[in-house]
Amino acid sequence: MPQTILYVDDDLALARLAQRYLGRAGYDVVHAADSSSALEALENGSFSAIVLDHYLRSETGLQILAALKQRNISLPVIYVTGSSEATIAIEALKSGASDYVIKTVGEEFWPLMESALRQAITNAELRQAKEKADQEIRLGKERAEVLLAEVNHRVANSLALVAALIRLQVSNSRSEEVKEALTETQARITAIAGMHRSLYTSDDVRQVEMDKYLGTLVKEVQNSVNMDQQGPVIRLEADPVSLASDRAVSVGMIVTELLTNAIKYAYPDGGEGEVRVALQQQGGEKVLLSVEDDGIGWTQNDAPKGTGLGSRIVKSMAATLGSAVQYRPRASGTRAELLLSLQS
Repeated sequence: MPQTILYVDDDLALARLAQRYLGRAGYDVVHAADSSSALEALENGSFSAIVLDHYLRSETGLQILAALKQRNISLPVIYVTGSSEATIAIEALKSGASDYVIKTVGEEFWPLMESALRQAITNAELRQAKEKADQEIRLGKERAEVLLAEVNHRVANSLALVAALIRLQVSNSRSEEVKEALTETQARITAIAGMHRSLYTSDDVRQVEMDKYLGTLVKEVQNSVNMDQQGPVIRLEADPVSLASDRAVSVGMIVTELLTNAIKYAYPDGGEGEVRVALQQQGGEKVLLSVEDDGIGWTQNDAPKGTGLGSRIVKSMAATLGSAVQYRPRASGTRAELLLSLQS
């Protein structure tokens, strides 16, 4: 299908030459002698480009360029000026023209015009294709974000439902062993749910802000393990560091297990005390995680209390981080440390 060019020039003879030469190159040429007829043609027709002469009877091409800009008409414009009017050509380019051609009386004018038109139309088509692709990418990203938000919402609801069912089972169980096992399971689910919530409310789903994550985690662990609000108080001091999401899961599980053990065993018979959790940045790309209490004390050589599942989880999670939990000697109580790298 031939491309249509709007040729704006008050010289009728030159307009006829344009129709002849550009017609041979495969273009349909529509002539307009002034701004009003040009704007009317643009309103009623479809064009690929505009050829715009500078000097018209009662106006200049620069004024028509301004009118095009005011009406948000973004067609490529080839500006035609005299041989001694380089400053006008530069002004036309600043005003939105795509290219310019120096008007001459020789035969070279039309090949130059045809070449400028072909290049300007090609550039405009490439620009439109890029804008369309960018828009499709934006729409795709928006759809993906909506879908991700919906998935995250459903996952969060599912985790909350599982935790609620376990809590209900705990309250209805008569066996203390069953209650204890279910309570620990609820705490583990809480750790995973907290990490998930930190991810889907963050701008970067690849990283977890550990100070915020641990702040929420320790509160939920204390509430789930010690639902009657008695026993030790948990204190948290965490530097503002971020970890990759998979490493954050492992750290969250380790903190959950160590906290659960401290709350249950450090202060027998629901005694009051304190459990301190710290995440401190060390020199270089290292952070030190520690959980300590002032209770009855426990070392890694002692036999595990309970089933020993928590100790196995801690050891497994630490291995995924390329580290191991160390228990430091204290005059009273227990201190567990884990040195890990910020990088995976």
